[in-house]
Amino acid sequence: MAVRVPKAELPTALRDSMIEQLGAVPEPVEVVWHSPKAATSNLEFSAKVGEWDAADAGLKSFAHMAVAAKVGCSWCLDVGYFQAQNQELDLAKASQVPRWRTSDVFTPLERDVLEYAEAMTDTPLTVTDALYAGLLARLGAPAMVELTAFIAFVNMATRNNSANGIESQGFSDACAIPLAARPTADVASPA
Repeated sequence: MAVRVPKAELPTALRDSMIEQLGAVPEPVEVVWHSPKAATSNLEFSAKVGEWDAADAGLKSFAHMAVAAKVGCSWCLDVGYFQAQNQELDLAKASQVPRWRTSDVFTPLERDVLEYAEAMTDTPLTVTDALYAGLLARLGAPAMVELTAFIAFVNMATRNNSANGIESQGFSDACAIPLAARPTADVASPA
């Protein structure tokens, strides 16, 4: 699939700043820049979300990747894996997020967070009282509220990228361990 809207020209300072930070300009920014107000608001909110610190950064990173795998946003999965490396997370675990249900590398808490991220991504939502209560008991209210808002934000971003036809940009090529392929639909669902 190709980007469905041609990339817009970014202001030079913004383009140069992104290249300095990431090594390239993220295609979602170039596409959304057709509406500078929408792009700027998204960048500002994304930066604020990045400052939240009540929930563990690793859990949020895994949740982001789980949403991206479920929605099919290869760009988010690509950049999420790249960010996991930069956050010095366990790349063996991060690489397995697309197939977390069949992988044995995750702790019970991580598995529940991954399940929660997918349940929030389902339409309609499939979040159960038991799953929510179990996470709340282990994370506490501030982290649970933050994790929920974070997953909701990531759903917006992944769906925006997917609808605009934005695909992997190659950020994860720098990672030492290859990202696992997402299993087929019949394996991904619990029995």
